[in-house]
Amino acid sequence: MARLFDLSGKVALVTGANTGIGQGIALALAGAGADIAAAGRSPATETVGKVEVLGRKAADFTADLSSVAAVQPLVDAVLDEFGRIDILVNNAGIIRRADAVDFTEADWDAVIDTNLKTLFFLCQAAGRHMIARGSGKIINIASLLTFQGGIRVPSYTASKSGVGGLTKLLANEWAAKGVQVNAIAPGYIATNNTAALQSDETRNRQIMERIPAGRWGDPADIGGAAVFLASAASDYVQGHILAVDGGWLAR
Repeated sequence: MARLFDLSGKVALVTGANTGIGQGIALALAGAGADIAAAGRSPATETVGKVEVLGRKAADFTADLSSVAAVQPLVDAVLDEFGRIDILVNNAGIIRRADAVDFTEADWDAVIDTNLKTLFFLCQAAGRHMIARGSGKIINIASLLTFQGGIRVPSYTASKSGVGGLTKLLANEWAAKGVQVNAIAPGYIATNNTAALQSDETRNRQIMERIPAGRWGDPADIGGAAVFLASAASDYVQGHILAVDGGWLAR
């Protein structure tokens, strides 16, 4: 059974791996045996160091994923360094908040470009390599707002709804070519990005009351799901959006 989850000899490209969920996923994949290409706008020095402590190779790639122009150079650089990409985790993303009546075009474009447009073209660039080799795993990071509307985050909701749709489309096209495309929809995870919510006594209480598990999630909770979707254990899982939310959507 352990062999089903063994990622030894695999190379994983993880975007937004410098902290939070991206770091948790990178460390989980490395713990299962994968080498890690950590990519993003901010250096992932800490993540690279922690991966190396686990005995795996790691490299940091600077890439401004707000623009599609960064995609092919990133994939080429990872291939030059590691020789292959077996796993792609599209975790990098941004969010902008404002009432829908006040939301600006600039904030709309910034979020859609990073969270959806670049994600698709990174899937495409890595997917070409994977299809040529006849195997690969792509894991997109969706959201609870892939399923729900939310408030004051119109472009984020639109982008994450789009991530869900693209995940299914790519699975439809690439499953027969040996490439599994799935997504993870994290719930409320305790990271730097959610620090303000955690420190807001009223909002934190409201969130906790809604989560059947009775706690905020940890990045390691997402990491375990990523190992499953990156491993042979999920070879017959296609186009699925796995909610890791402590039961939030069930309530």
